[in-house]
Parts: sequence; C-alpha cells; structure tokens
Amino acid sequence: MENEEIIAKINNFFVEDFEADETSIVPEANMRKTLDLDSLDFVDLVVVIESNFGFKVKPEDFTNIVSFQDFYDYVIANSKQVENQA
Repeated sequence: MENEEIIAKINNFFVEDFEADETSIVPEANMRKTLDLDSLDFVDLVVVIESNFGFKVKPEDFTNIVSFQDFYDYVIANSKQVENQA
C-alpha cells in the first residue's frame, strides 16, 4: 500500500468515526487536541490500526505521537515492516 493510500485511509477513519472536520486534519496539527481524544478513543484507534494495517500496537508507541504526521509516519513504517515480512 502506498503512503498516500495509508494517509487517506487514516483520514477517512478520523472523519467517519471521530467526526473530525477534514480541513482540521493537517500534518502539523496536534492530533490529540484536534480530535479531542480520550483514553477510550485510543483503544478504538488501536483496534482500527491493527485490523486495517496488520500490525500490533504497543501503548508506549503513542507516547511519541503528537502530530498527525507523527501518526502517519508510525503507521506507514509499521505497515512497511509487515509488507516486508510477507
């Protein structure tokens, strides 16, 4: 899967499931503040990542994710690892 496809899939999830305004989802924006995420939202996010991108998420992985770009980079890097192992 190409990077652009991954980002589009992620953004679609944010708009559909978190009812985020698509115009507020920009790479440099703070993801937690923009989406007003709470701990249950992170559980939902983990489930979606694992089911859509095929890798396990560790809770500590989220400590370094601040912006949407951080999140995109995290999902892309882990997705590529999964593809390379296949």
